[in-house]
Amino acid sequence: MTATPDARPRGTRLPRPARRRQLLGAAQEVFVAQGYHAAAMDEIAERAGVSKPVLYQHFPGKLELYLALLDEHAEKLLVHVRDALASTSDNRQRVTATFGAFFDFVSGEGEAFRLVFESDLRNLPAVRDRVEQTLQECAEMISQVIQEDTDISSEEAHLLGMGLVGMAEVSARYWLSSDRSIPKDAAEQLMARLAWRGISGWQLTRPA
Repeated sequence: MTATPDARPRGTRLPRPARRRQLLGAAQEVFVAQGYHAAAMDEIAERAGVSKPVLYQHFPGKLELYLALLDEHAEKLLVHVRDALASTSDNRQRVTATFGAFFDFVSGEGEAFRLVFESDLRNLPAVRDRVEQTLQECAEMISQVIQEDTDISSEEAHLLGMGLVGMAEVSARYWLSSDRSIPKDAAEQLMARLAWRGISGWQLTRPA
């Protein structure tokens, strides 16, 4: 098989964690560029500069490789949102930071967000469940903050959390697809302002 122009050189022995990292990096490039169904394990191995047996030693199949990447990047999104919520005690700034977390995620290097939000495997239960669980966890973190500061029920707070997550995800992806026609900071502020005008309507149960 002819090597791709950016394939890694073969023959370098790496510790298992480093090899796994290398394989995941190569797989991400192929999955993002071609989608799951068009991607081939041959090409992933070639891009990583390893033989197929080495690739299969770490991942028994293409789906397992894809799910490992999905888990990794879903966790990164959760970390972004968790850090945003913890970055300030000012709720208006929290809203802005949370939208910033989604915009940062979709504009990150390697277009890894496509593995989470634009997968051609979204109908597969293992993929769908992971994505839905990730968004639920984002919403739960937001709803906990809402519930701590207001007297609304946990069900209402979670619905508001899901609404904010949906707004952040869709607007961030649209911003990216429109060739970033609005500067990133301005886009984040615009959407955060819209969200804040709604969420700030609930009476705080603690001093601001």
